[in-house]
Amino acid sequence: MYKCSKQRMEDKIKTMSKYGDAGHGGVTRYTLSQEDLQARDEFVKRMKVIGAEIKTDDMANMYATIKGSSPNLPGIVMASHCDSVRNGGNYDGILGVMSAMEALETIADEKIPHKHNITAMIWTNEEGSLYPPAMMSSGVICYDYLPENIRKNFKHENMLLSKSVLDKTVTFGEMLDKNKYKGDKKNRLNPKEYSAMFELHIEQGPILEAAGNDIGVVTCVLGMVNYRIRAFGQSDHAGTTPMKYRKDALYAAALAIQQLHNELDKLAPDLVYTTGEILCHPNVHTVIPDMVEFSLDARHEDPKVIEGVVKAIKNLPEELAKCRIESEVAWTRDTVYFNKKLVGYVQEAVDELGYKNQKINSGAGHDAQFASYMMPTTMIFVPSKDGHSHCEEEFTSLEQCVKGAEVLLNAVLNLDRN
Repeated sequence: MYKCSKQRMEDKIKTMSKYGDAGHGGVTRYTLSQEDLQARDEFVKRMKVIGAEIKTDDMANMYATIKGSSPNLPGIVMASHCDSVRNGGNYDGILGVMSAMEALETIADEKIPHKHNITAMIWTNEEGSLYPPAMMSSGVICYDYLPENIRKNFKHENMLLSKSVLDKTVTFGEMLDKNKYKGDKKNRLNPKEYSAMFELHIEQGPILEAAGNDIGVVTCVLGMVNYRIRAFGQSDHAGTTPMKYRKDALYAAALAIQQLHNELDKLAPDLVYTTGEILCHPNVHTVIPDMVEFSLDARHEDPKVIEGVVKAIKNLPEELAKCRIESEVAWTRDTVYFNKKLVGYVQEAVDELGYKNQKINSGAGHDAQFASYMMPTTMIFVPSKDGHSHCEEEFTSLEQCVKGAEVLLNAVLNLDRN
């Protein structure tokens, strides 16, 4: 089994954390921003040192490849992203890129024989923080392979028109056209040139740490539904309208949320669900709300449990607290299972390395889930301290980062040999 360099990984983490440093221990590194460009420049610089060939595609996805002894065989790609959410951490996404870099650096440094071309890849705009939606680039690249209910969200021309959440006059396409890493469409990731994709990522939750494990062998990305639920009432004066005459949309929405929580708790102990967004109109402290809209996001592996969630939503009364209730589906996905052979190579690598591990699923979405519709794909998780992610407290120890990179490297080499 091959080991990676702790010193080299530490240097990459320290260096990448400078690009978008928000001053509080984390980063703000929006896709296609100057900070993102700095991280990509660092990627190119380090990959050129080991003799990797650099290519980019029309979505500014980046590919650094070291040739194998049989370069006509379909290659193996290790991919993640380097963009972040606002005031995010130093590990989400970028650790997968750095681990892929470390794997290539180890292969080059130790002259490890391999048959296939092996590639470290950066996906553009995984977070969708500045230009929604999330996983934009992988949605475009994998478009022809996606299920219809997902594919409709990722037409290339529509993505180019995505407006910046900070400056509505600037589009993703305009920023892409100005980016020096926009390349040729022919360089896109595709199943004719690549046989498999691995993605290493932080867990973004507390499960591995709580179990005392170093590695999560990821089996799937959970299925999910996302609904918008609305309550319609009547705006009236907050001081002059007796309670018995009110049609308070916020109160009705609160009752709906409570009913949903009561029903969803009966479905499965490992079902997770969230109301993370509430819109209240007119949102004036002296006016009774006449419309309230809230989100409901629910995730589980078993489609029957997800069906139970939808049933609970559909079973909401048409009227609550004298207010009309309606619901609309915003987003769905089925559970995406990763390739069993690739999962097996990851398990083989972690067992041979002797690291504590467990099978785990991903509740969060990743580029790997879209790529899995196009080619064999799997993921590797490393722990997140206290389960924190998408915040500046996000942390994974150097030792755990190195162990993750070693599992990635050896899983790729297991595939290469077989």
